[in-house]
Amino acid sequence: MGRKLYVGNLPYNTTERDLEELFAQGGTVESVSIMRDMATGRARGFAFVEMATDAEAQKAIAELNDREFGGRNLTVNEARPRPERSGGFGGGGGGRGGGGGRGGRREPRW
Repeated sequence: MGRKLYVGNLPYNTTERDLEELFAQGGTVESVSIMRDMATGRARGFAFVEMATDAEAQKAIAELNDREFGGRNLTVNEARPRPERSGGFGGGGGGRGGGGGRGGRREPRW
């Protein structure tokens, strides 16, 4: 069991302080990170909370999963490791690049 918890279905106006106070009911909260949109800074509706011990994390899951908070039912479970991403900018692909392809130069279409 890990100490890092995923918290989903959060109201968008939830603050780190709100979550810290809520999860403190289950034990010592080491960190709270609300995920935000990089462009707007608006909360994305989920966060990660790290508890001091595995037992406290388990207690927080038992007490807070599916609990109503700010008009929504929270989803609280153990955070899973982030999946590995391949490097680069996505899958390149087999399009025709600038002027290659079948036979020489093409006249512009007017």
